[in-house]
Amino acid sequence: MSTTPPHTPQSESPNGSPHRPKPREVLREINYPHGIHPALVPGIAVEDQKLRYGTDKVVFLVTAALIVAFIAWGVLSTESLTAASTAALGWVTGNAGWFFTALSTAAVLFMLVVGFSRTGRIPLGMDDEKPEYSFFSWLAMLFAAGMGIGLMFYGASEPLSHFGAGVPGFGADPGSEEMTVYALVQTAFHWGLNPWAMYAVVGSAVAYGAYRRGRPPLISRIFVPLIGQQRAEGGLGRLIDVFAIFATLFGTAASLGIGALQISRGLEIVAGWGPLGNGGLIAVIAVLTAAFVVSAVSGVARGIRYLSNTNLLLAFLLALFVFVAGPTVLILDLVPAVFSTYLQEYLWMTGQTGGWGEDSTAFAGGWTVFYWAWWLSWSPFVGMFIAKISRGRTLRQFVTVVLVVPSSMCVLWFVVIGGTAMYLQRTGTDLAAAGGQEAVLFGMLDALPLGAITSVLAMVIIGIFFVTSADSASIVMGTLSQRGRPEPNRSIVVFWGLSLGGIATVMMLVGGDDALTGMQNLVTVSALPFAVIVAFLMVSFYKDLRSDPATIRHEFAVTAVRKAVIHGIEEHGDDFALQVEHAPGARAAGETFDSHDPAVTDWYRRVDENGQEIDLAAETGSRAAPDGTVLNPDGSRQHPDRSHPEPEPAPDADLPLRQDRDRT
Repeated sequence: MSTTPPHTPQSESPNGSPHRPKPREVLREINYPHGIHPALVPGIAVEDQKLRYGTDKVVFLVTAALIVAFIAWGVLSTESLTAASTAALGWVTGNAGWFFTALSTAAVLFMLVVGFSRTGRIPLGMDDEKPEYSFFSWLAMLFAAGMGIGLMFYGASEPLSHFGAGVPGFGADPGSEEMTVYALVQTAFHWGLNPWAMYAVVGSAVAYGAYRRGRPPLISRIFVPLIGQQRAEGGLGRLIDVFAIFATLFGTAASLGIGALQISRGLEIVAGWGPLGNGGLIAVIAVLTAAFVVSAVSGVARGIRYLSNTNLLLAFLLALFVFVAGPTVLILDLVPAVFSTYLQEYLWMTGQTGGWGEDSTAFAGGWTVFYWAWWLSWSPFVGMFIAKISRGRTLRQFVTVVLVVPSSMCVLWFVVIGGTAMYLQRTGTDLAAAGGQEAVLFGMLDALPLGAITSVLAMVIIGIFFVTSADSASIVMGTLSQRGRPEPNRSIVVFWGLSLGGIATVMMLVGGDDALTGMQNLVTVSALPFAVIVAFLMVSFYKDLRSDPATIRHEFAVTAVRKAVIHGIEEHGDDFALQVEHAPGARAAGETFDSHDPAVTDWYRRVDENGQEIDLAAETGSRAAPDGTVLNPDGSRQHPDRSHPEPEPAPDADLPLRQDRDRT
């Protein structure tokens, strides 16, 4: 970029028109992959890559063998597994509890930096690609991702537990009106920004890699900038995917286990049956697992989607009923009190660790650390879901909406359900004595009008959540074990579904009379390896963003303008303008940038199924222009079916290079 005084005439071509450089001709003389400068690559979508899917035998067989061995251990020697899990839990909470807390907080800060720094302009897709879903449809699906068995189980029980036992450090008396707000604030901390930040880290990284870098949607492929393509596809990458499957298995199995606990308790209350015990719990898990297997084998994906949407509507109607039939005015008063206090006390709750004494240590180990481990276990599952529905959004849009909308909906759910439960407890209905956390929701519904109907409705909602969650989680695990295949084989999906049921059963057996404790122990221990993976994932993802074409263009623009302005003031004072011209050496905008560095060029080099570079003229090896159309190697445009190239317009009328330059 150079500076010229105003009204300086430009050189003219023989026909009298101003002479302008031909950037495409200049670039063709330079040996870039496919003749494209790394700052001008519009992105590559995974479906435009020639990828060879199929079962990764190492990932699948190693994980399957370990899971089968674990289930056998739990069934044949429950006591030894119980002892081992208890000892492991003690070590993890005592030595790594701080790490879970630090990681969840780092996820929030990381996503804020990614979303609201210069990387926020980067799209999760091709340049100028339109979002696949409308804004409101996107919001609805994000809200659906936030709903699940956990909200049904803990919606009334967690706030009531904090209300009755108190929260260390808040200074309010257990059972007081002030404790009503603090109990909901602590619950909001467990279900608000932190979990959704962990989901967002995985979701944005998967979406960026798949829809902008053309990589398979695998956790291991996010690490390409950090460990290289060869290691990401080799043993280290496979180990990462194995740990991702493990985390998903145990995290989802815990949700299925608490769902079975709550359904069995509902049957005892509504149907008047006696205590079902572990045998009854296992029977409930078996029935629901069979329902999932039928849905998976039938292949009715659209039916599962409709079922999930219907369940979301039923959950909304249940919350609306509780809001109207319960203490409506109190709930309305609690909404601003809880949200404002949550923001005010956020940093203090983040630091609520063992450093505050034994009470805080016990509280963090029983609640907060378990939740951070649980959310980490769910992050591959939920992250890959929100990655699919967020294609085409910028990182700034993604961060703003994903952190705010579903977490706010979760907090509102707890205010309605938990606020009603605490109100009933204060006014004489002893829900705490209803018979365990799994019974609190049914005790609350029984105290309101139409208790029998709403209790049945709650069990239906939990059952559908069980089936749809197992279906979706099994598909994610199938994708991870089949090299990123979007629609994994049914046999693989069924295997992982049966594994979910088996692990949920083992969790029940390990917990004994306190099945919930057994599930919490195993989730917390199993999540530690994946927590380490997520920590390095953030480093790798940010490194990827630093070499994105949009980032490179931004750095060129800043450098070029800074140099040109300094030069213009020195040479012409106030009277100068900027124009683009060839300027090598110290005046060049890219003086310190190596545009031939493999770190910024190798990723968009097209290859075939065997990793060999192919010509862009290959049938499925075309590239896309910034406006989303498809280009041939000579720059001519193709029709959507990629078989009828259109004639190229006049050179000055359609230069993607110039479009990108002007946009910066």
